Amino acid sequence: MKKTIPAVIAAALICGPAIADGPMVVPLQRLSMDAAVKIAQGAIEECREKGIQIAVTVVDREGTVQVTLRDTIAAPITVPISKMKAFTAVNFNAATSAMVDRADTPIGRVEGLVMSAGGVPVLVGGSSLVAGVGVSGAPGGDTDEECALAGIAKIQDDLDMAM
Repeated sequence: MKKTIPAVIAAALICGPAIADGPMVVPLQRLSMDAAVKIAQGAIEECREKGIQIAVTVVDREGTVQVTLRDTIAAPITVPISKMKAFTAVNFNAATSAMVDRADTPIGRVEGLVMSAGGVPVLVGGSSLVAGVGVSGAPGGDTDEECALAGIAKIQDDLDMAM
């Protein structure tokens, strides 16, 4: 019994710092495919109401595409631009409209990033990043962003309740 106590203390001293650093595995929230489709359709609907044909891409929290929709006569270039806007939004966890002044900096010239309005993160509970949405095709980035936000608004209450 006396030998067991020092062994337990030694084990606690050795393992204690590893345990104190935090969990070795963390839970990861992801947007379901159905939710991603609803966001994309909501963005398309909003822009159609404005008489605009767009492409919308929803990416997961790592920037991998979940859904891309291009409306009937939206220009083909809108697809890769919407993807880059969504990718940029999740990688910076910020709306791309907030990064416009970084576009002509070294970070703004990184291939695959687009720092113009139209990309927004999808947050659960106001802070937990689960996805990003990018819209391209409107005459201005502000309208692209409005459509992206309208798509998110279609499911935001359900997202927040799911937390």
